Amino acid sequence: MTVRTRFAPSPTGYLHIGGARTALFSWAYARRHGGKFILRIEDTDVERSTKQSIQAILDGMSWLELDYDEGPFYQMERLKRYHEVAEQLLQSDQAYYCYASKEELDEMRERQLAAGLKPRYDGRWRDSKQTPPAGVKPVIRFKNPVAGYAVFNDLIKGRITVANSELDDLVLVRSDGVPTYNFSVVLDDLDMNISHVIRGDDHVNNTPRQVNILKALDAPLPEYAHVPMILGANGERLSKRHGAVSVTQYRDDGYLPEALINYLARLGWSHGDEEIFSREQLVDWFDLSSINRAPAKFNPEKLHWLNQQYIKKTDNARLAELVLPFLKQDACQITGGPDLPLVIDLLKERVNTIEELADAAVYFFRPLEPKQELKEEHLNIDAKPILIDLIEKFNHIEWNRESIKQEIKNTAKNHDVKFPKIAMPLRVVVAGVTHTPSIDAVLELLGREETLKRMNNQLEQCFTN
Repeated sequence: MTVRTRFAPSPTGYLHIGGARTALFSWAYARRHGGKFILRIEDTDVERSTKQSIQAILDGMSWLELDYDEGPFYQMERLKRYHEVAEQLLQSDQAYYCYASKEELDEMRERQLAAGLKPRYDGRWRDSKQTPPAGVKPVIRFKNPVAGYAVFNDLIKGRITVANSELDDLVLVRSDGVPTYNFSVVLDDLDMNISHVIRGDDHVNNTPRQVNILKALDAPLPEYAHVPMILGANGERLSKRHGAVSVTQYRDDGYLPEALINYLARLGWSHGDEEIFSREQLVDWFDLSSINRAPAKFNPEKLHWLNQQYIKKTDNARLAELVLPFLKQDACQITGGPDLPLVIDLLKERVNTIEELADAAVYFFRPLEPKQELKEEHLNIDAKPILIDLIEKFNHIEWNRESIKQEIKNTAKNHDVKFPKIAMPLRVVVAGVTHTPSIDAVLELLGREETLKRMNNQLEQCFTN
């Protein structure tokens, strides 16, 4: 059997973390077994589906490099097929027209709730012989079996059995001719030869209904695997505050796609104690039996840490390309400044995201004015002769890290102060902050001319009466 999986998002919003993980698991399973991964856009929610959402989904898939072998297919382009099968079910007496109005259905449900019953369609048009009301466009309902059970083996949750008596006659086609989710998804999976339906466990309750439709069509059942949901770190439903944002938002915030892929894979799935692994290793190791049955918790700190590990080992030239847009947004002048990949190499061990990396690099490409409290603390009267002395010495030394460090040490000795007593004021005048990598490395990259220019400017500002 050829493994064929699919990812079938509804284009009513962005590609979020939960959807991206489902897509990843479906993609990895297909790649693991040499199968095909299909992308299908379930756009039958006409009012809420948008082109912008479709593009956001495609952009998210592209950024994560979840390449699909077929598609994207769009449900609204398959309406003829849905209507053909609905007619087939009508002809075989496995479906029927229902003329109940919205008001009638609302009244029926209110009555059931008042009686302490589960609200459900009561089958009033199932075998009705009454004349249809004039001018009413009917829906088409499925004749769900009244006896027996809908049974399927979930590859994550195990065997699931639901009594047919618990299921009512669901709508297959709405009065406007648009199919419902439970009908269209069955035909899509059937026509596309999907062998494994891997999706969120919010669809578990839909599966018995879909199983019954497949049986009515005398069609084979795919294998089902319902992935537990992702919760926030607080154990509650994932919210925007806890990470439920667009996948592309993580891109814009400076996360690497390989880091997010690694993190998503570990949300509810594991391979021994491995924390960091490549996309290729994920494909080699991935299996559905290792997916945890319990919900996974989204931990932003863990993602931060993982992204840091990937940044550390990422090529400096690639990081420079990713940092560049952030620096340009921050009014940095890159041309004529230090070599950006060298700046990246100096800073990348200290940051968690590309955005943080860009923030840390700003002072290399435009001067930052120190806060007043930093000036008062570090650019005092004691610092003035030391900085003046350093300017004189910096004019004549060979400009490399070793010479710069030695000259700072010599100056500290000459003024009978410890190294930090020079390094901190030096950081403030050239970087505008007190936290930087080793000051000699910073000055080497900044260059002699720019270093002296900034030192002189700050001396003039701070010590001119």
